[in-house]
Amino acid sequence: MYAIFSFLFVSFISPFNWVVALLLIAIFSKGPKWKRRSLAGAIIILFVFANPFLLDLFARNWDVRPAPLAKGKIYSAAIILGGFTDEDMNGNGFFNEHSDRLIEGMRLKATGRVSHIMMSGGNNAFNADQFTESGYVKKVLREFNFPDSVILTDEKSRNTGENAADTKIMLANAHLQPPYLLVTSAFHMRRAQYIFRKKGVDVIPYPCDYIAAKTKPGLPGYFVPNIYTLYSWNFYIKEVFGLALAHVKS
Repeated sequence: MYAIFSFLFVSFISPFNWVVALLLIAIFSKGPKWKRRSLAGAIIILFVFANPFLLDLFARNWDVRPAPLAKGKIYSAAIILGGFTDEDMNGNGFFNEHSDRLIEGMRLKATGRVSHIMMSGGNNAFNADQFTESGYVKKVLREFNFPDSVILTDEKSRNTGENAADTKIMLANAHLQPPYLLVTSAFHMRRAQYIFRKKGVDVIPYPCDYIAAKTKPGLPGYFVPNIYTLYSWNFYIKEVFGLALAHVKS
């Protein structure tokens, strides 16, 4: 049910879908006034949400900056939030565009900044089966010679709230002391950090997977509308609504 609601919600708030809907109204509407208004609306949405400069400006204010890590301190765990793998037609996992979450988590462990990796993520697909993101990631970590003794997996959680609740219990049972490094995409960190702290989990933000506000602006492409920017707004709009809902539930 959660997966279906999430899909419908993202589809509804997507600027791209609004542009398509308005263009269809402009094409098939019989009234000249509706045609003009719909076409004007589509153009305005395209101008605003396909403009890299405006996305970058918003991201610079929304994305949570990485907190400074204590010099020489080894943190007990890097909590890696799922959302960077998918399941293929044969039931096998593969990485999507957000796999920087795992790369950064592995780097923290490989460089000695954390002693354990806590992977949180089950299966929130419509037709959920035996595949779980944490299970797949644990298999990959083994292939990179990470021992089972440093890997914790939560294979049941389906959203950020469940991530936080389940992770809190597992880390406590493993006698791993806070604070923990929270590893997730920059656009997701603000909401994730709020939910984890609300659940009583002491976390330090370690954002990665930047989709805006990270690279130096380049002209003239910085102001030229493009479809990737239009698509990227889906992540930020979803997070804004998600954070507002999390505050309401507080």
